[in-house]
Amino acid sequence: MRVAALISGGKDSCYNMMQCIAAGHQIVALANLRPAENQVGSDELDSYMYQTVGHHAIDLYAEAMALPLYRRTIRGRSLDTRQVYTKCEGDEVEDLYELLKLVKEKEEVEGISVGAILSGYQRVRVENVCKRLNLRPLAYLWQRNQEDLLREMISSNIQAVIIKVAALGLDPDKHLGKTLDQMEPYLVELSKKYGVHVCGEGGEYETFTLDCPLFKKKIIVDSSEVVIHSADAFAPVAYLRFLELHLEDKASTYKIHSDFIRKLRYMHWVCIYNSVTTDNRKKKIDFIISDFFQLLSITENFTNVYSFESSI
Repeated sequence: MRVAALISGGKDSCYNMMQCIAAGHQIVALANLRPAENQVGSDELDSYMYQTVGHHAIDLYAEAMALPLYRRTIRGRSLDTRQVYTKCEGDEVEDLYELLKLVKEKEEVEGISVGAILSGYQRVRVENVCKRLNLRPLAYLWQRNQEDLLREMISSNIQAVIIKVAALGLDPDKHLGKTLDQMEPYLVELSKKYGVHVCGEGGEYETFTLDCPLFKKKIIVDSSEVVIHSADAFAPVAYLRFLELHLEDKASTYKIHSDFIRKLRYMHWVCIYNSVTTDNRKKKIDFIISDFFQLLSITENFTNVYSFESSI
């Protein structure tokens, strides 16, 4: 299936793209919603739907992947915040509709990669937009165990850094700019102490991906600055603003070869297995195991692999 990926620049949208490839799909374009450039405080837009911190680096992100990028300015606001969303003129969700409508027309995509993990608010709205456009949402991370997910992202060589903190225990001076593998033990500790979501699903932190196996080049941060958004004594909100960035060739281009595909597919099927509830696991496990081994028998030619999409 030809798929466009909704990206924020963060770890979740990146890892979901990897899962899409593991399922046999082809990522053909990237899509991103950004704040208006002349808007005060545009780096950190107050949005229920979109991550905007780090948006200045999205063009470089797309260049690193060598994929076309479609962007739209967020003009709407969060107007319809009910549990069930219906089309609402002036709502920020309609910006997503217009963006994906354009991508579908230009790239003839059938599916949308979405890095949602826990937010039912986002799930309902992405589903609404995709249904109206006859697109299939692909959200392989949906309701996964967050500790497992973070470990998988790290072991999959996603090089992402913390670019926003907004939780008790996260210090702008100490933690902004740290990598996932540097932060993982501490995030698990914060989860046990204060109930912090390990993957940041409660808005505790946000990330930006500088490199991953899908990148043909890696992003280098030459300079940045810390911006304090809210100087709360216990849980300050701050973010990292990139000032200068550049792309750098990798020491060895990460070719998608058979060993990589095998590992990625294995993790993809573990992801699906873990997402199946205990009650349904017994009746579905035979199907999962059967198709998992069919996948392992295919290496280089993976574009037509049968896949099991988890629907958000």
